[in-house]
Parts: sequence; structure tokens; C-alpha cells
Amino acid sequence: MFNFTEWSEFVLNNKFLLTFLLICTFFIFKFLILKLIEKKSTQDKRLKINIVNNIFSLLIILVVFNIWSEEIQKFAFSIAAFIVAIVLATREFIQCFIGFIYLLSSRPFRIGDWVQIGNYYGEVHSIDWAKVTLLEVDKDSYQYTGKTLYMPNSKLITSIIKNLNFLKRYATHHFTIVRDDSINPFEFIDELYEKAYLYCEDFNDVAIRYNQLIENRLDVSITGPDPHIQIATSELGDTQVFFTIFCPTESAMAIEQKLTNDFMRLWFEQKALQAKEVTQ
Repeated sequence: MFNFTEWSEFVLNNKFLLTFLLICTFFIFKFLILKLIEKKSTQDKRLKINIVNNIFSLLIILVVFNIWSEEIQKFAFSIAAFIVAIVLATREFIQCFIGFIYLLSSRPFRIGDWVQIGNYYGEVHSIDWAKVTLLEVDKDSYQYTGKTLYMPNSKLITSIIKNLNFLKRYATHHFTIVRDDSINPFEFIDELYEKAYLYCEDFNDVAIRYNQLIENRLDVSITGPDPHIQIATSELGDTQVFFTIFCPTESAMAIEQKLTNDFMRLWFEQKALQAKEVTQ
């Protein structure tokens, strides 16, 4: 004998069957209402049909969500936990990919540029989604060290990036000579300037144009192209002579050695002259 109570309890406890029956009921009612609209309506028929379709679609979603709310909530928590675990496990790779997107969008440097990323200097050799490959450059001598640096793209998000591409051809080279205070270097500073101008004479015209090019592109004034020599004293009372030369990168160390040689020669000549005056 058919027992309606037991059947009702069975349907209510079986969510799949309940969902199926409700959806079928909704579709039947929607079908009947649409047929009624097609027969009775003479104008705005499509608008009414569209409204009915949207209402029934919304009702189906609400009913299904209400029936399966507990399961959906558990599933959402499971998915969220799974996603969090995946994100934590692949965090570095995600940051590398974000850094790669940052490189593509902002283009702070290109292949072949000289750059500083954090405390590392080098020429950009290649770029991919995970890393930037640098050929390390000694920032003091402007020479390749022979080392290859593999910089994860994630570092680009948290590190300062400096494009040093102008240093690849010309550099504002600084170096300092420190001596005791027995000799006054102002006695021969004019000769040092003459030597500095002499060593820069061959590329002076090109240096002026390149200096102007850098200033126009960066919209700032930079030191150069004329040599600059400054004399100061240290905290210990020693004499410090600061040289600033705007010159081709490959010539920087050679010019430094020449000026150092001239300074030492003039220093010891002055010291010998001073000693001779004392003995007389």
C-alpha cells in the first residue's frame, strides 16, 4: 500500500531526488506560463517571456542553493583550503610570474642594458618568466667579472632597479687619493687639471655630445664633461683628493692610473723640494 508520509520523508531526505523533482516542477510551470503568454499576449510578448525565463532561472538557483547550502559551504571551504595550500606551495613561482608581468608592462630595462638590482650589477643577458640572467660587472672597474647571476623575478618586486645603460659607453668616474698632510696639493692642482684635460682631449667632443644626450633624456644636470678635482681632509687630518672624470667606460681605469701616477710624481717632487729648502 502506498504510504504518502514515507514517500515524502524519502524525497525530503534524498536531496538528489528532491532537486530533480523541484527543477522538473519549475520547468513545467514555466512551460505552462510561457504557453499562456503566447496565447494571451498581443504585444511585448518577447519582453514578458524574457522576464519569466529570468525569474524561473533565479528561483531554480535559489532553491538549489538552499537545498545544497550545507554541502556547498563545505565544498567552498575545501576549495579555499586547497587554493591556499597551492598558493603557499607555489608562492615563489607566482611572485616570479608577477615580476615577469611587471617587466613586460613597465620595461625598466632591455636585453643588453647594464642594470643594478639590489646590490648586484650586471648586463642583462636574457629574461624569462622565472628569472633574469645577468653577466656580472664590477662597478668600480666597469669590467666583466666572468660570473653569471641568476636573479629570480620575485626580487624585482622588492628590490630597487637602476638602469645603468649609459655607463656602458660613458661613465662619470670617481676615485680618491689619500696622503698625509705634509704637502699642500693646491701647489700643483693646476698641473693636475692640465693632465686631466690632456687625457680627455681625444674624446672631448664626443663626451660633450653624450653628456648632453644623457641630460636631455633624463631631464637632469649631471657632472661633466669637464674634469673636476676637489681637495679635502679626512677625520684623521689626512689630505684627500677627489677626482671626477667623464670618460669612455673602457678608458676609465687607464685615465685613473695616469692621473694617480702624475699626482704621486708631483707629490714627491714637492716633498723633495720642501726637504731641500729645509736643509738649506
